[in-house]
Amino acid sequence: MDILRIGGICLWLSCLLACPAPPEPDEGPETGTLTEPQLTRDWAEIQAEGVLRAITVYSATSYFLYRGQPMGFEYELLERFAKEQDLRLEMVIAEDMDAMFDMLNRGEGDLIAHGLTVTRPRKQYVAFTRHYFTTHQALVQRKPPNWRQMKLHEIEGLLVQDPLDLIGDTVHVRRRSSYFQRLCNLSEEMGGEIVIDTVPGTMPTEDIIREVAEGRYRYTVADYHLAAINATYFTDLHIETPMSSAQRIAWAVRKNSPQLKQTLDRWIEVQLQETDYHVIFNKYFKNKKAYRRIVRSDFFSKNSQQISEYDSLLRALAQPLGWDWRLLSAQVYQESQFDPEARSWAGAQGLLQLMPATARELGVTDPGDPVANLRGAIRYLQQLWNDWSEIPDSVERIKFTLASFNCGLGHVRDAQRLAAADKAPSDRWEEGVDDYILKLSDPRYHNETVVRYGYARGTEPYYYVQDIFELYAHYATFIPA
Repeated sequence: MDILRIGGICLWLSCLLACPAPPEPDEGPETGTLTEPQLTRDWAEIQAEGVLRAITVYSATSYFLYRGQPMGFEYELLERFAKEQDLRLEMVIAEDMDAMFDMLNRGEGDLIAHGLTVTRPRKQYVAFTRHYFTTHQALVQRKPPNWRQMKLHEIEGLLVQDPLDLIGDTVHVRRRSSYFQRLCNLSEEMGGEIVIDTVPGTMPTEDIIREVAEGRYRYTVADYHLAAINATYFTDLHIETPMSSAQRIAWAVRKNSPQLKQTLDRWIEVQLQETDYHVIFNKYFKNKKAYRRIVRSDFFSKNSQQISEYDSLLRALAQPLGWDWRLLSAQVYQESQFDPEARSWAGAQGLLQLMPATARELGVTDPGDPVANLRGAIRYLQQLWNDWSEIPDSVERIKFTLASFNCGLGHVRDAQRLAAADKAPSDRWEEGVDDYILKLSDPRYHNETVVRYGYARGTEPYYYVQDIFELYAHYATFIPA
C-alpha cells in the first residue's frame, strides 16, 4: 500500500511539474500578463481615425508576400472588411505569438486576426468574435521511413493512433498555445505524463510542423486545417490522430471594445453566407497545388527576401532618385505587376507603363525592355521630383511626384491651386491637395479660373498614391531595405 501511495504521489508530482495549474487572473498558460485593456479605443474611435490596426502572424496562411503581392487568409478577410467600412488597414506583425494578447491590451492593434482557438482561460484576457469555422487539434508525426513500401496496417502499427500512446513521450508546442493546455488536460485525464518541450513563441505552427517533417522533433500538435495544408507539402507526415473534439476558431478584441466586437460579429455572420468567403478559405486551406507552388517559390517572402526578379536593378536605379527601392518596387507592381510585356488599353507599355509619346521624349526606343523602361521612367520621375522642389517634406514630395506621374503635372498643379484658393493645405498631399484632385472631375471645379488643364479623373491619382504607399508598407514589413 505504501509503495502504491508513493507511486501515486510521484505520478501526481510529475504531472504538476509538466503542466501548470489552472491560470490565476494575473497569469495564464495561453495568454500573457495583461488581463485588462490599457486604453479605451472602440469602433467609434477607429472610425474617427479611419484606420484599423490588426495584429497577426507572419505565416504561409495568415499574412505573407508572394510575387510582390500581400496575401493570406486573415489578410484577405481583413482587407475586405476594411474596404467595406472605408478604413485604411494597417497590419501589425506579432514577432512573438506568445505576446499577442499583451500587444492587443497595450493598444498596439485593435484586434488579433489570427486563427485563435476559443478557450475559457483566454476569455480572462480578451473578447472573442463570432467564430468563423471549427476545427480540431491533431497530432503531427512522421510516417515510417519506408512507408511507401508498407501496407496500411503496418504503417498504422508504427504510428501513435491514440493520445494514450503519448504517455512518456515528448511533444513540442509553444508554451502559451491552446495546444499546450490541451496536452496538460490530456495528461490529467489519462493519469500519465505527456512530456511537453516548449518552443519559442517566435515559431509559428507551420515552422514547428517543419521541424517534425525534417526529423528534429518527433511530435507536435496543430489545428487540423493547418496540419492538413502543410501535409500537402510534407508528404511524409501523418495527421489523422485527433487530440481534441471540435473547437471554435475566432478573432479577438479587447474586452472594452464591445462596438467593434458587435460590428465584426455581424460582418462575419454575413460573410459565412457568401461564396467569396468559402473561395478564400479553400484558396489557403484546400488548394494543395497552389500552396505547394507558393511555398516552393523564390518569391515567397518566407523563403527569400525578394520582391521580384528586378530587385537588384531597382535597388541600383533608386539610389540617384533618393527613394527607398521598395517604394519604387511598389510603383512597378501597381503599374504592371512586374510584367515587362504589360500593355494598357491606352497604349502604355512595360514595367512602369510608359506612354509612347513619353517614351520617345525620354529616348526609350523599346518600352518592353525592362532595363530601358525602368531607366527612362526613373528619369521622368526625377524630372517630376525636381518640379516639386517647393514641397518641404520629402514623403509629401514623393506623393506629389507619383500623382504627377499618373495623371500629369498640370492636373496636380491645378489641384494645388484649387487647394490654395480654398485656403486648404497646398504643400500636403494627404488631407490637402488629394481632396482637390478628386474635385477636378466636377465641372464646378474644373471650370474655375485657376484651373488651366481642365477635367481630370481624379480618382485615378488619388488611389494610385494611396495604393502604392499601402503596398510599400507591406514590403517594408517583410523585406529589409
